[in-house]
Amino acid sequence: MTRLRDIVAAASAVLAVACGAVEPEAPPQDVAPQGEAAIPPVGNIERFDRRIDSLVPADAVIEKLADGFNFIEGPVWDRQNGRLLFSDVRGNQIYQWTEADGVRTFIDPVFDGDRTGKRSISSNGLTLDAEGRLIICEHGHRRISRLEADGTRSVVVERYDGGQLNSPNDAVYGSDGSLYFTDPPYGLEGLEESPDRELDFNGIYRLRPDGGLVLLVRDQSRPNGIALSPDESILYVANSDDANKVWMAYDLDESGASNGRVFYDANDETAAGAADGMKVDVAGNLFATGPGGVWVLAPDGTHLGTISTGEVTANVAWGNDGRTLYLTSSTSLYRIELTTEGQIPGP
Repeated sequence: MTRLRDIVAAASAVLAVACGAVEPEAPPQDVAPQGEAAIPPVGNIERFDRRIDSLVPADAVIEKLADGFNFIEGPVWDRQNGRLLFSDVRGNQIYQWTEADGVRTFIDPVFDGDRTGKRSISSNGLTLDAEGRLIICEHGHRRISRLEADGTRSVVVERYDGGQLNSPNDAVYGSDGSLYFTDPPYGLEGLEESPDRELDFNGIYRLRPDGGLVLLVRDQSRPNGIALSPDESILYVANSDDANKVWMAYDLDESGASNGRVFYDANDETAAGAADGMKVDVAGNLFATGPGGVWVLAPDGTHLGTISTGEVTANVAWGNDGRTLYLTSSTSLYRIELTTEGQIPGP
């Protein structure tokens, strides 16, 4: 694959926020360029176990693709359109990035309602359903929505047992069409103390294809990133609580989630960053954002290594042919080519 540093300098692109919503069927607005197109390799890769060499090649390079954002999250690769979509959580936008055009505005604003009592209003996690429609975890509207072909958004889920969800954060589809998602309080001013909070727990859910919503776990303090093992027998959930920085694992079957256990404990880490978004490769290795970068964790819980961009990395996504890992890192977007691969959501 052609790398960014080999593209002519005129193809560089980064941000200038435009007003008004840009619907996906209309040509997106260009974002003003910033910096040079040929950006040198950045960051570093720490190797703690030789098994990482079969996943991250010795000559792997971390490439910076764009910068100038507020705090980006929730990347997902749209295979049908050859683009990466991602949220700017503090900027209230969703952007797209393509090899040819760089960064362009996709939706601006994500939320345009009453901000009273809201700590975060933008989108966070993004994924695609089996038809290729964008699924959006919305903090401001406290729901998960779906972007339709005409540019409107329909509600996928917003209530549990009569109460409004807190602020859905991240989501992943199972092969049967079930949608698994986390619901921490990060969208609410005051978090758990918010007077607008209608549920007295931060849940982990399964939304069945028939619309039935099942609460899987209610005792995790700050559930955040979420992923499934390749055989879907294990549900991984990051806990982004500064007081309990762990990745949890749950046995998963038709009856629900059970045998909750700490998969990896990072409480002794002092580097910036929390247990946040993650993805799993086809062999079951986790690429999980955490203190200091993207932690590569083997299925047996061994920390194989860390991919560090030099910024706090909130989430990752498989893209291109499935062997490219995109990293949303605070103000910048990065990628790295790997020798392992992961499943890309959507058709």
